[in-house]
Amino acid sequence: MAAETVRVKNIGLRGVTVADTKISYIDGENGVLIYRGYRIEELAERSTFMETAFLLLNGRLPGKSELERFEGQVVEARELPGFILENMEKFPKRTDPMEVLQACVPMLAMADPELADDSREANVRKAVRLIARVPAIVAAWHRIRNGEKALAPDNGLSHAANFLWQLTGKKPGAEISRDFDICLILHADHTFNASTFACREVVSTNAHIYAGVAAGVGALSGSLHGGANERVMKMLLQLESELGSVDDVGPWVRDRIASGKKIMGMGHAVYKTLDPRAKILKEMSRRLSEKAGHLKWYEYLVRIEEEGRKEFSARGKPGINTNVDFYSGSVYASIGIPIDIMTPVFAISRISGWCAHIIEEKFAEAQEKPALYRPEAEYVGNYCGVVGCTYEPLSARG
Repeated sequence: MAAETVRVKNIGLRGVTVADTKISYIDGENGVLIYRGYRIEELAERSTFMETAFLLLNGRLPGKSELERFEGQVVEARELPGFILENMEKFPKRTDPMEVLQACVPMLAMADPELADDSREANVRKAVRLIARVPAIVAAWHRIRNGEKALAPDNGLSHAANFLWQLTGKKPGAEISRDFDICLILHADHTFNASTFACREVVSTNAHIYAGVAAGVGALSGSLHGGANERVMKMLLQLESELGSVDDVGPWVRDRIASGKKIMGMGHAVYKTLDPRAKILKEMSRRLSEKAGHLKWYEYLVRIEEEGRKEFSARGKPGINTNVDFYSGSVYASIGIPIDIMTPVFAISRISGWCAHIIEEKFAEAQEKPALYRPEAEYVGNYCGVVGCTYEPLSARG
């Protein structure tokens, strides 16, 4: 009798390597995140989002003239096609911003004169347009849904500052602009997360870059991927209204963990120590929360982090720490970004990483995988033997 085939189930492809990449690397045990060889801490301190986007797309840091040209191309592409704004005016005003973004990315494809050109050079130019226009869509929808007209871009402003201008109608100062620029750097890429894998899987069929990005937006909209920073902010606002003081946070944390409920922003699928991005955002949260008059947000977060780590360790789970979403919500709120715009802001940053991965998927020199993703599944439904189930006429089925 032949030995039975033993199938090892893997839930969610955890731990399964599906492709090579040169774009980013995570060492979850030691809390390291690298973009194209550069540690995230150094990029956050010394780089800009535009320079980081160039790095992700091209595999190297730009020279001075290259960076100026790249920034100029992004600025030139900021204006949204008129028919997209006209359609947005007709959307129901209650529509979630992520649904609007999901709807508008294919419209950007319709407006792209190079849609049929699938060369690497054309895809990089398409990536530039997406990096420029995704922020414009998010900002325009926020104004349109509030009965205001979308604002034209201010081409004298940086990428980060221009988004805040088009969103709020106020030109941010240098400090706020730089802080937001750092946030964009921190969220620009994170290897094969759910949305990035969705992008790559779709374009592995030879679909165009906009189809891949639309898939990424769809994946990011799910509650198990995007939106954690939104839920952290809602948690903060709830605590602010319900608790008497920061000293009440400890019992709240212990009760929440004891009852099996999640603490938003704590824990990560990859990091077994502190998320390196969280450390940078923590200091930013302290400074911006104090400046905005909401220092209590930061105080609550610090106490939740301390009590949570202590409680998880006592329960034999010492590796549960804060992730990138834990402090980013308070940072965005302090800057003036509405809660339901926080996940779209994630997309504004991650569009650079998505496009880099899409281009890598399409043009990698050597990939030890098929050109088309086609995983297997184990069928566990009705079998009825080798010949299959017997079909009965409708009249005989009770």
